[in-house]
Amino acid sequence: MQAAPRRIDKEKAMLEADLKLDNGHTLHYYDQGARDSDALAVFWLHGTPNIGRPPEPLFAEGARLGIRWLGYDRPGYSGSTRRPGRDIASAATDVARIADVLGIERFAVMGHSGGGPHALACAALLPDRVEAAVSGAGLAPYNAAGLDWFAGMRPSGVAGLRAALAGQDAKAAYEAAKPEFDREMFTGADWAALAGPWGWFESVVQPAIVAGPDGLIDDDIAYVTPWGFDCTAITRPVLLLHGGADRLVPHSHSAWLARRCPTAELWDQPDDGHISVLSNAPRALEWLRRQG
Repeated sequence: MQAAPRRIDKEKAMLEADLKLDNGHTLHYYDQGARDSDALAVFWLHGTPNIGRPPEPLFAEGARLGIRWLGYDRPGYSGSTRRPGRDIASAATDVARIADVLGIERFAVMGHSGGGPHALACAALLPDRVEAAVSGAGLAPYNAAGLDWFAGMRPSGVAGLRAALAGQDAKAAYEAAKPEFDREMFTGADWAALAGPWGWFESVVQPAIVAGPDGLIDDDIAYVTPWGFDCTAITRPVLLLHGGADRLVPHSHSAWLARRCPTAELWDQPDDGHISVLSNAPRALEWLRRQG
C-alpha cells in the first residue's frame, strides 16, 4: 500500500489523499484538524449516499477538544474504487489501512445513519485500536431477532431496501428508475437543521451521486445482508444517538442495539428526526474525548 501525494483544500484546511492498495484499488481519504500528540483521531463514517468528508459543522467543537478528523469515501463513492459485494465489516479493514499509513495506532469512530453500522464494525473488529464508537441514527442488523426492522420507516425507504434484498440487478433497476425524492422522510426539525449548519450535507451528497448510484447500491445491499461481525460481542464503549421522530431509521433500531450490546449507552432524543439528532453531536464528541 502507498499514499499518493496529498492535496489541500485551502478553504477548509483539509488534506486529501489517495491510498493505493496492493490490488490496484484506491481509497480516497480526508485529514483535518489537530495533529499533535495529544489529539484524538476520530474517523467519520459517512451515510448513504455521501462522500467521506468529515463534518464541517463540528470542526469548531473538534478544534476546542483537540480532535483530528479523518474520513474516507467508501468503495464506489467519488475517489474510492468500487468493490461490489463489500460487507459492513470491510470498513474496519479500510479504516485500519488508512490509520496505518498515517501512523495512527489508536482512534475513535463516529458514524451517522448508514455510517453507524460501519462505526460498530470498527469497534467490534478493531478492539485493540478503537477507543470508543458513536452511532447516530444508525441501523441495526437486518436479521436482528425480535426487531420489526421496517416498522416506522417511510415507504420510500422500505422500497429501496426491499429492492436491495432482491439483489444487485433489482436494486440497480430500482435506482435507474430514479425514484422521486420523498420530502416527508425528514421532519420539520430535520428541515430546520438542514436550513442551518447541517445544510453541509448538500456538499457531501451531490459529489456522492454525480458519478452514479454504485456506492448507494452497494451500501443498501450491505445493510440487508450479513454484516460480517456480531454487534453483541463489542467490548469497546459505544454511544447510540437516536431521535424518537426519525422516519428513515426508526428509533427501535438503536433501542435494539442498546439492549443487545453490553457496552452501549443510548441517548434518547424524543423530538429529533434523522438530521436534527446531530444537534447532540457536540456532546457526543465530549463523550468520545472522555473515553480517549
